[in-house]
Amino acid sequence: MSAFVSSVLPAAGTDAPHLVLGEQPFDVTANSFRLFTTGPEALAVDGAALGEGLPARRIALSELAAILMHPSCGYATSDQVWRLLIGRARTDGPAWVVGAVGVALPGLRQAAYRLRHHDGDVQAELLTAFVAALRTVRPGEAKVAQRLLTATFTAARTALRTAEPSRANPPISAPAAGAGNPDFVLARAVGAGVLTAGEAELIGATRLEGVSVADYAARSGRGYWAVAKERSRAEDRLVAAIRSGALSDEDTAVIAEATMTLAADRSRRV
Repeated sequence: MSAFVSSVLPAAGTDAPHLVLGEQPFDVTANSFRLFTTGPEALAVDGAALGEGLPARRIALSELAAILMHPSCGYATSDQVWRLLIGRARTDGPAWVVGAVGVALPGLRQAAYRLRHHDGDVQAELLTAFVAALRTVRPGEAKVAQRLLTATFTAARTALRTAEPSRANPPISAPAAGAGNPDFVLARAVGAGVLTAGEAELIGATRLEGVSVADYAARSGRGYWAVAKERSRAEDRLVAAIRSGALSDEDTAVIAEATMTLAADRSRRV
C-alpha cells in the first residue's frame, strides 16, 4: 500500500483497537468510513445544492452511498455526486479521501472478487489505485464512477501481475470496461443472496465487459450452453429481485425517500 493511503487509513493493531474490526484493508476502510459518517460532525453533502433529484436536505455520506447503489439512481445523479466527492477529496484533506473510498466500497469489493486469483494483496492494491485515480480522473466527463473504478481495476491488476512470476496459464481476467452503477447492483445482489459471487462475475464479464459467453465458457473450461443457461437463470432472479424491491438497502427510509424523489424528478422532465 502506498505511503499516501497508509497515512489516510488508520492502521490495525493495538494503536487503534476501537477503529478496526478486521485486519483486511477494506475492513479498515469500512470502519473509518463509519466513524467519519456518524455523529453531529459526520461528513455530508447538501442534497438541495446538488439537485438531480436527490433529497433536498443534508445527506451523510453513508446515506449517500446507499442512494447511489439504488437502481433508481441514474448516471446523471451519480456523476453530479462523484464530481463533488472527487473535488472534496482533492482539496479538503484525508477525511474526504476516506469518504470517497467508503462510498466506492461496493464497486471495490466487486473488483476484488474479479482479481481474487492473484497472489498479492488485492485489497491494498485496489485502495492504492483508487486513491491515485481520485487525483487523475477527469470529473467533467460522463460516467465518472464507471471511469474511476475502471482506472482503479486496471491499475491494480497491472500492479498485481507485475509482482507475480510468469505463469504458463494465467488466470481468467476479463477486461474492466464497465464498473459503474451496474456493478453496485451486482455487488448488492450477492450480499442479498440473490446471486452467487460466480453468477455476478459471469453477468459482469459478459454483459458489462464485452466478454462473449463462448469465450467465458472456454476460459473457465465449461460448456457454452451450461454457461448460457446459468446466466439466463441468474438474470431472471436479478430482474425479479429488482422489480419486487427485494434488493433493499440497509437504510430503507433513505432509499424510499430517494426513490420517490428521483421518480418524481424524472416525471417532471418527461
